[in-house]
Amino acid sequence: MPLDTGIHTDRVDIHRLAAAARSILACPDDVSLVVDGIDDITSGLDQDHLEMQDHGGRPVFSCPVDSALARAAHDRRGALLTLGSGLGRPGSADRDATLILSGRLEASGTEDCECCCESRLRVSLHLDLAVLTRASAPDVAPDETRLRVPLAAFGSRTHDLNRGFLQRSVEHANLCHQDELRRAVATRTDTRLGDIVGVHLADLHTSGVVLQWVDVEGAHDAQLHFPRPATSAPDLGELLRTELHAVA
Repeated sequence: MPLDTGIHTDRVDIHRLAAAARSILACPDDVSLVVDGIDDITSGLDQDHLEMQDHGGRPVFSCPVDSALARAAHDRRGALLTLGSGLGRPGSADRDATLILSGRLEASGTEDCECCCESRLRVSLHLDLAVLTRASAPDVAPDETRLRVPLAAFGSRTHDLNRGFLQRSVEHANLCHQDELRRAVATRTDTRLGDIVGVHLADLHTSGVVLQWVDVEGAHDAQLHFPRPATSAPDLGELLRTELHAVA
């Protein structure tokens, strides 16, 4: 599905505009954060990159408690976040979209890192502006190439299961849960686990997913349908796990 913002000559479809913006927030290809009064906001971060997640339409970062980003959050400094689209395939038209968010940083609690037991600070960006544009747009662009996204629509729960979230969920499952997927297919098809070469999820949506796998006999695929549409991220995860482990 292309990144369609619903732009028309006489009106803008706010629902589709917000959905497109939230999809980029959930699935960015690159993340750039500029903070008032801070020359290098990545100072003190692991591997000099930002860890960001979409929490209901609000960008949330995780950083060491003594990093420059943590200090900026405690000072509630203004910030500008630029997100390049990671939707679709590299080089596709969907990758030309850019989301620009501005607001004020806030410290929103600490958490312990599971891998190193380090205490980390959660930093959220309290938004005051969201703009969707095109990376290829000229510096002085016509109004129709730089569209302000109403914050109420941008933060709506309606967009929690957006296209970007679904894409990232599939990518995570295929990359990090291959053993679990192979076991699920082996159980569903009554096939020896060693005969399952690889498994791939595709076209995840709120009502189902396409399951693809390769075994010693060749390539196969199956459309799995959930008993009802998912209503939230945890609900989608539970429906997906239940359907994957069901015996066909």
